[in-house]
Amino acid sequence: MSLDPQPLAPALEAAEAAGRTTVRLDLDGVRGKAELMRRCGDALRLPEWVGGNWDALADAMRDLSWLPVPVPVPVPGGGGWLVAVTSWRGYADARPGEWETLVEVLEEAVAFWRERGGGPELVVVLAEAEAEAGPSGPVAGAPPRTPRLKRRRG
Repeated sequence: MSLDPQPLAPALEAAEAAGRTTVRLDLDGVRGKAELMRRCGDALRLPEWVGGNWDALADAMRDLSWLPVPVPVPVPGGGGWLVAVTSWRGYADARPGEWETLVEVLEEAVAFWRERGGGPELVVVLAEAEAEAGPSGPVAGAPPRTPRLKRRRG
C-alpha cells in the first residue's frame, strides 16, 4: 500500500500493464463510518453478508472472490487487484481515528495477499487529483509499511 499520495492516472496505467482488476473507492463527502462502509460496499461490490463493521470489512478484503478474477500476466507481480482510494483527505481530516483504522484494515489486506506468494496481489494506493499532486511518491505496488496491529473497535 502506498501511503504517499500519488496521481491517479499513472497508478491506473501501471495496474493495467500488470493485469490488475481496478476498483476506485471514492470518499468524496464521506464524514462518518456508516457512509464509509456504504462506499466500500458499493465500490468493492461486497456481498450482503459483509456487515458494517471493521472486522467484517477486514474479512472481506481477505476474500475478494466476488470481484472479477484478475487476468494472469506472465510478469512478476502481475495480476491481482488495485484499489485506488480517491478524495480521501476530507474523511481523514474529519475522522482521524476511523481513517487510521481503515488504513490498518487495508494494510493488513495487502499483507495477506502478498504473503500468499505466487498468486494475485492486492495493491492499495491513496490517489489524489492531478492538480493536487506533488512530486511522485512510490510506484503503485511498493511494499507496504509494517502494519500496526491493534484491536479494532466496532
